[in-house]
Amino acid sequence: MAQAFTPMTPVPSLWAATADPLPAFPKLSGARQADVVIIGAGYTGLSAAYHLAKSGLAPVVLEANQPGWGASGRNGGVITAKFRLSFREIDAVHGRAMARRMYEIAHESVDMVEELVSEFDITSARLTRTGQVKAAHNDTTLKAAIDEAAWMSREMRDTEVRILDPHQVRDETGSSIFVGGVLNPGSGGIHPLNYLRGLAKGVAARGVPIFQESPVVSLRRDGDGVLAETPGGSVRARQAIIATNSYSDLTSATARVQRTLVPFRSALIATEKLSPNLAGSLMPTGRSYTETKRMMRWFRKVDDRVVFGGRGAFGKQDSESAFEALRKAMVGIFPELADVPLEFKWSGLVAMTLDSVPHVGRLDDRTLYSVGYNGAGVAMSSLMGRYLADLVRGESVNLGLLAARRLKTIPFYAFREPAVRAVAGWYQFLDAVER
Repeated sequence: MAQAFTPMTPVPSLWAATADPLPAFPKLSGARQADVVIIGAGYTGLSAAYHLAKSGLAPVVLEANQPGWGASGRNGGVITAKFRLSFREIDAVHGRAMARRMYEIAHESVDMVEELVSEFDITSARLTRTGQVKAAHNDTTLKAAIDEAAWMSREMRDTEVRILDPHQVRDETGSSIFVGGVLNPGSGGIHPLNYLRGLAKGVAARGVPIFQESPVVSLRRDGDGVLAETPGGSVRARQAIIATNSYSDLTSATARVQRTLVPFRSALIATEKLSPNLAGSLMPTGRSYTETKRMMRWFRKVDDRVVFGGRGAFGKQDSESAFEALRKAMVGIFPELADVPLEFKWSGLVAMTLDSVPHVGRLDDRTLYSVGYNGAGVAMSSLMGRYLADLVRGESVNLGLLAARRLKTIPFYAFREPAVRAVAGWYQFLDAVER
């Protein structure tokens, strides 16, 4: 029996408050035919739709809520050429050739965002490539960051990475609590919801049907193809793409990928607009910043507001305690913000995998998927849409560690939430004692 679907309300985020209007896409009604039915109108699904249509195929996109309702509209808008698993760790376990291929994929993903923004002229996405600073909170983590940067320069020939001393990090951030850091110039920032809505408008303008408020409640084989059913209609297609990531539990139709992921709630806060003097003293270069703590916090300045985010929120809904913890951490870095009110507080789900890298490929000969971006999904999901289109067409793609056969089902799946809480609690303790 198909799982019932309950519509969700939009997230009250900074991005939603400052986004371009979303076109009024219809609900699916009646029966339709397509070459490929895509479940999910986030970055992955829309990128896949664009690349499929570009090659002459006819996709249809089905979205349970509105395009950008999930992680594509809730993230921090940080674009980085990395995985949760470092290239050095990949090299140690899987060898130099694999590390090199993963390095290529990571940088290709950032280039893909730039390509899509240019293709659809999404100026309101405000894409920047100003870089990201990893700011170290103690000498131990600084040494680890410097060692990693030296290895990247030596072994991956990444000569753009720069070491920053405490004075340079203070000039970069406006905070004096860090002991040094590492600058990666290739990273960037974006208005994530305007990027998403620009993709949706562009893909629709190319003739791709997008249906919102059309949850797929059943996905099954139908002769030599698949049948995706919604409450109001159905789509018969030769192949299907599941592009639902952390929100794969909305209906039972995507349960096969749901059990391969551990959803981890990420929370964000944004201040009111700062005074000109204060805005000028904090993060003047317009980069994004991360800490070196295990429970990573990150921050950037957007329209003279400080946007501050991090892991550690639990449960299925927004958490006031998580928002308060973020505010406390933000004031710890920037005491000047102690009396600045917060204007926005929101959260969303990050999809973690057992091996800390995304996965793309086939569930079977008719169904493909891409999931598990592990907190670095803006760029990676944009690229995975193109890889999915390549795989639909039967092309051979060197996916490195992202190959579908490597994706494992989460053991003891029913206990995932208490396990996440336990691990996060341990990390928070280690950060508190600076271990």
